Amino acid sequence: MSPRIPHEIIERLNKLKKTIEHHRYLYHVLDKQEISDAALDSLKYELAKIEEEYPELITPDSPSQRVAGEPLKEFEKVIHKVPQWSLGDAFTEEDILEFDERVKRMLAKEKEAKEPQLGGLASKLATWRRDLQVEYVCELKIDGLKVVFHYENGLFVRAVTRGDGKVGEDVTNNIRTIESLPLKLTEPLNIILEGEVWMSKKNFAELNKEREKKDEPLFANPRNVAAGSIRQLDLKIAKERKLDSFIYDIAYTNGKMPETQIEELEFIQHLGFKVNKNFKLCPTVGEVIKYWKEWQRRAPREDYLIDGVVIKVNERECQETLGYTGKSPRYAIAFKFPAEQVTTVVEDIILQVGRTGVITPVAHLRPVSVAGSVVSRATLHNEDEIKRLDVRVGDTVVLQKAGDVIPDIVSVVKEMRTGKEKPFMFPEKVAACGSGGRIEKIHGQVAYRCVNKNSFAQQRRKLYYFASKKAFDIEGLGPKIIDQLMESGLISSYDDIFTLKKGDLLNLPRFAEKSADNLIYSVEKSKTVTLVRLLIALSIPQVGEETANDIAKHFKDIKKIKSASFEELEKIDGVGPIVAKSVRDWFDDPRNRHNLENLLKHIKIKKVEISASGMSGFVGKTFVLTGTLKSMTRDEAKELIRKNGGEISSSVSSQTDYVVIGENPGSKFDKAKELNVKILTESELVKMLE
Repeated sequence: MSPRIPHEIIERLNKLKKTIEHHRYLYHVLDKQEISDAALDSLKYELAKIEEEYPELITPDSPSQRVAGEPLKEFEKVIHKVPQWSLGDAFTEEDILEFDERVKRMLAKEKEAKEPQLGGLASKLATWRRDLQVEYVCELKIDGLKVVFHYENGLFVRAVTRGDGKVGEDVTNNIRTIESLPLKLTEPLNIILEGEVWMSKKNFAELNKEREKKDEPLFANPRNVAAGSIRQLDLKIAKERKLDSFIYDIAYTNGKMPETQIEELEFIQHLGFKVNKNFKLCPTVGEVIKYWKEWQRRAPREDYLIDGVVIKVNERECQETLGYTGKSPRYAIAFKFPAEQVTTVVEDIILQVGRTGVITPVAHLRPVSVAGSVVSRATLHNEDEIKRLDVRVGDTVVLQKAGDVIPDIVSVVKEMRTGKEKPFMFPEKVAACGSGGRIEKIHGQVAYRCVNKNSFAQQRRKLYYFASKKAFDIEGLGPKIIDQLMESGLISSYDDIFTLKKGDLLNLPRFAEKSADNLIYSVEKSKTVTLVRLLIALSIPQVGEETANDIAKHFKDIKKIKSASFEELEKIDGVGPIVAKSVRDWFDDPRNRHNLENLLKHIKIKKVEISASGMSGFVGKTFVLTGTLKSMTRDEAKELIRKNGGEISSSVSSQTDYVVIGENPGSKFDKAKELNVKILTESELVKMLE
């Protein structure tokens, strides 16, 4: 063995080989599974990387050795001839059972209302009602880019992206480069079909390998590449990417529509399209769940990304009876797979002091890519969670991340332990708490907090949050400037910010006339604030943006909130006993009252009228905002939405009605597209408000 190979590398490699073989035997021989396919793939990837760096370590028994046109100026906008619906989401078996019950209930109700007109269907509905059974077709949900394909007299004429469901982009020329798509059908039909364009994992890996050689940034996943390739103005790039397709639905045809979903898929194949072969007719919802579980295991072995199963009622007549909601078909649903999982190593566990004094253990991880982003930290929540997981410094762990959610450590791969891992114990003192650093357990909770409620670390985080966009939104007063001002003794409390003078700033490094003027202007501008923003800025434990809005809407005055009893607070919709006690405790603290009184001398609280009725387009609708708006700030937009009866959420889910995007939207925009949530531009929001 070469002396250049560190002993720890050899030890790690041997552990990897042994662990992978253990799980291979469990899965392929005993049909048992202790860790997810994604986590096992992550272990295999780490093994491959070690063997790539040290090829002399490769042995015949290693798991790695088993089987080893012209550019366009712009895209034309196209109005869809058939509206493009999005599917509702299900994440658990309970969600699917509810979907099944909902389908049966609606069919039975429709049958009872229209039985004389239903003819032959009436007997079927009566049977289903008695036996509680509906036939479903399960199809794999391919993680690619949805495209709508148009044929006239059997000839391919146009391809359009989904866009916002009403308007998409003409990508005909790029779609022509896909070899699996027929340019002429077996029948001369006028027909519109829907399908998924995707890139194989194999081609994706080869593409990234070539980019690595050229020292170019690597792509995150095949889906992003497929979407980006279809929207390339240069046809040569689209052709080089070797994209593929699966077609799954007929949106319109001048011929006869098949009577069932199974027959529709078979007819699409007959026309010459590539259809994913793994669809299945399931006579019961139990068979649907079984199919979903089966493909959770099988999905990673396919050469294309699969993120769930699409479930559709088989009978077209029943589909038409069920119809659509405002944005989704009632006869179909997307049954998503659990979040992506990978493995990595816990390099350290550190304690972080939050702005309310709560101490959170955070795992520092060996950087790893999960769900399309590189992760190097994960919260461990509290001492009980560390004990439950039995996670130690040096452990190999299974990490899970879904969308915008903070990464979670799911479990520890204990077979990878060498004996050198170090258990973590909560200390009696944390230096960042100041005044001796003593910590205490919060009564009735599993969390610890600083005994000193005014530590430097705490105060610094409070000031960061006070000046942030969610609170007073003081432009130019970021964490680095706050650190500088605190270290210079210029600020230590909220009200100090509003006493800053230009001369104070000019004495500090990196401050010139213009930058000092800009900051003083921003501070002055922020002196008028809404009651909601003030409550958010005060760092009251348990009070976030939505709770602050509920309290402000109820009392409408800071003086009333200061004097509100526990019982009055608890009665507010959205405020429970824990939040009520937290608010009351905060206002009962003399130091907090003193700081608030000083702050109120410098600021003006802006009154916001709450519309009694609101606008019909907003009432009961949930909005998420992302990106920079031009005509107003995001917080001003939130206030207007709330004023007109809308609700604001900080994260995108299948329950979100609208995602409003400004310039440079973040991951919420991607999540909205993934979930097919309605996307509004700033101008569209303004038009709604008008």
